[in-house]
Amino acid sequence: MAEEQTELEERIIIKDQHTKEIDLVNRDPKHINEDVVKVDFEDVIAEPVGTYSFDGVWKTSYTTFTVSKYWCYRLLSAVLGIPLAVVWGFLFALISFCHIWAVVPCIKSYLIEIQCVSRIYSLCIHTFCDPFFEALSKICSNIRVALRKET
Repeated sequence: MAEEQTELEERIIIKDQHTKEIDLVNRDPKHINEDVVKVDFEDVIAEPVGTYSFDGVWKTSYTTFTVSKYWCYRLLSAVLGIPLAVVWGFLFALISFCHIWAVVPCIKSYLIEIQCVSRIYSLCIHTFCDPFFEALSKICSNIRVALRKET
């Protein structure tokens, strides 16, 4: 009975990952686009002191900019949002597939193979280089250097 309960809970969790509710108010909970797309009218168009247009022109420009940006974004997202979501979903699925089925196995295989080569390399170094450098160090150990200042 407990196993059936656990299995049922696992199925619900798996189903919830694909059908979870999304937050329609906070659409950037991880703040991915925090500094990139926050462009307001004041960030693009500004009139310095002494060069002001008519108040009506300024207000109309503000409204035109804000509304056109809003509706252009909505129109582009309505037309291209779903196709691009498919493209990005496919791309990230492809990246995940390559990582899971190619990259990680290649790295693991390389690490296994390099461990064997590492042992052989270490054996060769200890066999041939260690005696040579020990002999060289004994030869050089009796060298004394004295510095004198001659005037």
